[in-house]
Amino acid sequence: MRAAVYNSAIPNVIPKAVNRALRCVSSSHLVLQLSLVLLGLSIAARAVDWNAPEQQLAHKIVSVTGPGTVALTIENRSSLGRRENEVIQNGLRSALEGLGLRFVKPEQAVGTVTISLSENPASFIWVAEIHQGAGETAVVMVSAPRAQGSAALRDSVPLSLHKIPLWSGDDPILDVAVLEENTGPTHIAVLDPDNISIYRMQGGKWQLEQALSIAHARPWPRDLRGRLIPARDHLLDAYLPGVICHTAGGSPLTLNCHESDDPWPLVSGTLNGGTLSVFPSTGLGNGASTVVPQLGAFFASTRNFFTGALAPGVGKFTTVPKFYSAALLPRDKYTLWLFAASDGQVHMVDGVSDQAARLGWGSDLASVKTSCGAGWQVLATSSMDETGDSVRAYELPDLDPVAVSAAIELKGAVTALWTEAKGDTAIVVVKDREAGSYEAFRLALACNQ
Repeated sequence: MRAAVYNSAIPNVIPKAVNRALRCVSSSHLVLQLSLVLLGLSIAARAVDWNAPEQQLAHKIVSVTGPGTVALTIENRSSLGRRENEVIQNGLRSALEGLGLRFVKPEQAVGTVTISLSENPASFIWVAEIHQGAGETAVVMVSAPRAQGSAALRDSVPLSLHKIPLWSGDDPILDVAVLEENTGPTHIAVLDPDNISIYRMQGGKWQLEQALSIAHARPWPRDLRGRLIPARDHLLDAYLPGVICHTAGGSPLTLNCHESDDPWPLVSGTLNGGTLSVFPSTGLGNGASTVVPQLGAFFASTRNFFTGALAPGVGKFTTVPKFYSAALLPRDKYTLWLFAASDGQVHMVDGVSDQAARLGWGSDLASVKTSCGAGWQVLATSSMDETGDSVRAYELPDLDPVAVSAAIELKGAVTALWTEAKGDTAIVVVKDREAGSYEAFRLALACNQ
């Protein structure tokens, strides 16, 4: 979760380079080669889903460069709009990082990659020029056929992902829970390694109401994680490795902590065991709803991941591979669970099957319900570069992720990402790698009309 350990792109996602030898290509030969490909190359891909050409081009680039450091430039020379350009550029960066490339300044790089987003009357053409060593140049490219109306469709379908500042400070924090809100949050709880601090907004600033000390007999693991969950019959619960705490009373509050290996809830607050809407845009326009069953997972008390043991389970699956985080996507007759596993894959479990894929995502996933698109989206992190991570929204119509928002870049490493109790927003905690300070944001999706 922390720094390079937790939220870097999930380990073991770097495939072996297919061919690192680069041919020397003369300028005239290069121009001729580009012209021929621009006239005739066409690799089938769905126009409204850029994921396929993003992945194809990323694999072709890394088959030449191998994993390592490069200076990356992406130029839009096509009629794609600003939003589409942002979505594609972030998708390409995410795909390349998932295959082992790191982006640095030209003077620090062992090679340069320049990607041009071009087009001809039939297709969008993406060309990558790769330079490594003295005079060595290679060109790879892919294309995505145009579809009538595709440009307008893509401009209307993608969602806008927004971050709303909640908290910032120099001391480490693990999670933030919104307890009350009006037009914005007015009462919050902040979890750190030693306390749960309750704050109320007064005069435009957070004022400390009470700090509740967390009692624990064993030292915390180095890469500490924790979660706050609002409760129904008291204010909230706190889950930490090997410890569970419950608030009691009113004003002042008390905090009761005890050692426990009980599972952490993966569905919190009003979502837990509740009945949730399935939006008409999913094709269920008959007012149908779906029940999200309770699901918990056992956390490894000395590590930073879940063991994979589930309670009670997803269909026939009571265990999955060790994972860092999970997200749910309610369907018509079942719930699809996504687990960001420590084996380098995202495991998609529907109760009958477990399908694993390497998506180039980071270690943090969360789901949100909206009135946009399919009604449910997955927020997934990605390590952008040495200065910060990013978060992007996806939908999975056929277990194949489709990016539906541009990525939000964060100034630092994501250390936590949890769905809030109401299910329509998420909390992300970020550590600034340079300053060492922490920030917490609420993430919300809005429909682009």
